[in-house]
Amino acid sequence: MEVKNQKPRENMLRIAKTVSEALPYIRQFAGETFVIKFGGHAMGEEALTKRFAQDIVLLKSIGVNPVVVHGGGPQIGKMLERLNIKSDFIDGLRVTDKDTVDIVEMVLSGSINKEIVSAINQAGGLALGLSGKDGGLIKARKLSRTVKDPDSNIEKIMDLGFVGEPTHVNPMVLEDLLESNVIPVIAPIGMGEDGETYNINADTAAGAIASALGACKLLMLTDVAGILNKDKELISELSAAEARALISDGTISGGMIPKVETCIDAIEHSTEAAHILDGRIPHVLLVEIFTSHGASTMIKSENYGLPSDREALLRF
Repeated sequence: MEVKNQKPRENMLRIAKTVSEALPYIRQFAGETFVIKFGGHAMGEEALTKRFAQDIVLLKSIGVNPVVVHGGGPQIGKMLERLNIKSDFIDGLRVTDKDTVDIVEMVLSGSINKEIVSAINQAGGLALGLSGKDGGLIKARKLSRTVKDPDSNIEKIMDLGFVGEPTHVNPMVLEDLLESNVIPVIAPIGMGEDGETYNINADTAAGAIASALGACKLLMLTDVAGILNKDKELISELSAAEARALISDGTISGGMIPKVETCIDAIEHSTEAAHILDGRIPHVLLVEIFTSHGASTMIKSENYGLPSDREALLRF
């Protein structure tokens, strides 16, 4: 009598259950555009980058149109340190003088962009790297910050140098690529009216691109689980209005505020839902998109195409 190991059978049943659970979501999102911001520590780990690339290729293969926007703060910092160029921050934004912006462009549009493109291509996709300067993709203007002196209460405008914010995104550049079955991988560099190069926060660039494309989803990979309530519990889902209320009462604070504001802005400009995910979790994109429980916080618009209860979709 032959006795078989039950482990392979259990694994196969688990895989079958997962595929069955994902099917309604696959049908729902076929043909939709997802803008995905890749950043945080996941970019610095080869295994996580490889899994991310596999997830992007899988999304493309089932009919989703992924657009990747990446950051690169730690890599830029290492290069500046290697070149003995001092770099300061104001409200989390790197003060970028002429020398610094040249290094920023070199790192973002060069080594980082090509590493992500190569990873996606090695996973079986067809990726193309570009920056916001290519094809006039991202027009930008100088960004400034106002800081209030805690002692005098006097507001002072801080000069961030060549740090910019998007003024216009040309969606035709990306739409043409998506129609050609290409996965765009974008470095967040923009061009000013007089040809200046601007360093743009990757979250901000991703939000602007999602709005311009009318993307179904904006997915932001970070180093946090998502939005937490006052008891430090993960909030799975909330509306833009609820997210604003959490900022007002201090529940959302610090560096999470600009991320959430970017999500809200995208939702108010035609993106249906925005997600804040922990990019350190392997295959977190697939867990969030194709399971009923998700893995992050979803901020949704009032006319979001899915039922507010993720479980309800399984009844379709």
